[in-house]
Amino acid sequence: QVQLVESGGGLVQAGGSPRLSCAASGRTFSGWVMGWFRQAPGKEREFVAAIGWSAGTTLYSDSVKGRFTISRDTVKNQVYLQMSSLNAEDTAVYSCAADRDIYRRSLNADASKYDYWGQGTQVTVSS
Repeated sequence: QVQLVESGGGLVQAGGSPRLSCAASGRTFSGWVMGWFRQAPGKEREFVAAIGWSAGTTLYSDSVKGRFTISRDTVKNQVYLQMSSLNAEDTAVYSCAADRDIYRRSLNADASKYDYWGQGTQVTVSS
């Protein structure tokens, strides 16, 4: 059974650079796509970034491009989201997700395409 467990959230000062981690377990993830999404209070869930597990190709939302970096460690089965230049608009619950469709052959920002989700980790940016 696939499990995704996020860690690394908390209270961060504006301008800070925390790193979120997502521990993936339950199977091998070759060909899968791993993504990060976030949801702020009163707002819809928003795509943040995605990475192809095998090739390491990446996709970012415009709101985080240039500030966040997604990466993965295929040996440790971890997905990371390195965040930088945080501002109040980045405050949200950040969730890791996995798309198991190995035939899709593309990264996507559509949450409905992701099959597995973690519980999420809160990131609160203080000014």
